[in-house]
Amino acid sequence: MSTSARFLQQLFGLDSDVAIVIGGTGVLGGALCDGLGAAGAHVVVAGRSRERGEARAQAIRDAGGSAGFAPVDVTSRASIEALRNSVLEGHSRADILVNCAGVNSAVPYEEIEDDDWQRVLDTNLKATHLGCQIFAPVMARQEQGGSILNIGSVTAHLPLSRVFAYSASKAAVNNLTKNLAREYAPRGVRVNSLNPGFFPAEQNRKILQPERVRKIMDQTPMARFGEPPELVGAALLLVARNAGSFVTGAEIFVDGGFTGMRF
Repeated sequence: MSTSARFLQQLFGLDSDVAIVIGGTGVLGGALCDGLGAAGAHVVVAGRSRERGEARAQAIRDAGGSAGFAPVDVTSRASIEALRNSVLEGHSRADILVNCAGVNSAVPYEEIEDDDWQRVLDTNLKATHLGCQIFAPVMARQEQGGSILNIGSVTAHLPLSRVFAYSASKAAVNNLTKNLAREYAPRGVRVNSLNPGFFPAEQNRKILQPERVRKIMDQTPMARFGEPPELVGAALLLVARNAGSFVTGAEIFVDGGFTGMRF
């Protein structure tokens, strides 16, 4: 191994780490699973779709990594507790948690129904809270500590139409992240958030009409959408034990400059 490869491995390598990605069956979560697996972690792809989860885990294994699928209902405390128990039974540790489950309600504000509003908050905010509350104490008891990465959004900071419940939930996720970072820093657990810009995925395709796309591009200096693998570099910085050793309570934006134009 060359000197540069050894240096990068020491900084960003995740060899022997156990990484749980809740929402790993989605587009962005799947890309993060791939990246964590390529960096050496054993990846637990957690989500509702067994078909997509098994396929993602198999792809990681085919690429030379280590991964398995675990079913989870992200809105259920009992289900996430069962996920934790399964991870500990199989691996005796949990080093990295990524909370990546997310949905949107792409309707005008006046048309949002109570059930739909609650569905978005449960999937985006409650699931993140449950994941943190259930896994953080496990990490705090480990000698090596751990790292939690919550997925926020640029919409947590900037007003956009037709993402009202989504924006509210992501603003709360970022606030929760900072509070938990302060709470768990003395116990060896880092908590950060990754805030994607516009990455076409299942939860936002319905609102990407041509006129909306034009407005987004006008406010994005790089003038394009993001590709899911482009989240991996920032994610590795935030979860890697050495590269991110003094980073907690941070929000990193991966958005092609969108927030830089609007703040």
